[in-house]
Amino acid sequence: LIAGDLGRAVVLAMLCVGGTAGALGIPAVMVLMFTFGTLALMSDAAYQSFLPQLVPRRLLTRANARLQQSDTVAQTTGSALAGGLVALVTAPFALLIDAFSYLASGVVLMTLQSPPAQKRPDAGTGTVRQKVAEGLRWVYGHAQLGPLAWSSHAWFIGSAILGAVLPVLILKDLDLGAAGLGLVMSSAGVGAVIGALVSARLGERWGTGRAMVASRLLQPAAVALVALSTAVTGNGSVPAFLLAIAGQFVFGLAMGVEGPLEMGYRQAVTPDALIARMSATMRSVNRSMIVVGAPLGGLIASVANTAAAVWSAVAMLLLAALVLALSAFRNARVEDQELADGPARTAGVSEG
Repeated sequence: LIAGDLGRAVVLAMLCVGGTAGALGIPAVMVLMFTFGTLALMSDAAYQSFLPQLVPRRLLTRANARLQQSDTVAQTTGSALAGGLVALVTAPFALLIDAFSYLASGVVLMTLQSPPAQKRPDAGTGTVRQKVAEGLRWVYGHAQLGPLAWSSHAWFIGSAILGAVLPVLILKDLDLGAAGLGLVMSSAGVGAVIGALVSARLGERWGTGRAMVASRLLQPAAVALVALSTAVTGNGSVPAFLLAIAGQFVFGLAMGVEGPLEMGYRQAVTPDALIARMSATMRSVNRSMIVVGAPLGGLIASVANTAAAVWSAVAMLLLAALVLALSAFRNARVEDQELADGPARTAGVSEG
């Protein structure tokens, strides 16, 4: 965790220095951003395996909800501040400010006390290849985690399609301007904060599986509102703006509900020794889906139009929801799992 934050601070500082000096070419930027992404993957996997060592398993959903609330507020605020910082101090120095934020995070993490040595997970023996294979077998061989993983992969394709074309839809098709784009995008952040507030309560009342299925079914409906906004005549029209902002708000709300539930369930049913590998497996494959979805969204928008690309995102998000709804995951409850390390926690793994 500490190394990941400090490493990302160094990468951003190098981007700032190189950009200011005019010494950065495309290859150098690609190498630095690849390094940044690798550090982010490692840091996220470490954080997801560290939390269960600090929080009782029964409270993981609530803990993840609180972390998601702060993360969403930070991302929403950061996005709002980014434009002003770039205008005020130029892009390279805005990156330097971001570097200091990672440095501050690393310093704060240094003050955390590590869990007692006897509670640290045993990573086991074997080569890196064997450990990666073990993580893959755990995720895709698990009766509940397997469908959740496939659903998440489809979700990331749909989300990437939407992310690639939404700014074009808002700025060009709806002609809402930069301010309209900012309001539409930030409405998703507001919805996510509210969703995270009620996530644990819904999970306890409905069960993790049913609450997540409901959230994922709500997401394509929300994005459909955004797609329908293109049918409202008149550039910069108020009805189009309201449809787009409502769709993004509901989309963020559903994501806010499902995020802590998904993370809490994944952490609760996975042995401590496999949590980092499980997290790295799902996160790396999910992020690779962005590489598929974003170009696909651009291609559909180029061949057809932006609205067609948004409807394609709706279709992928609906597919992601149906994968969960038609699988064993729909009845998943954290309370039904054995939450202590040991053979009982592998009960969800299929025999084949």
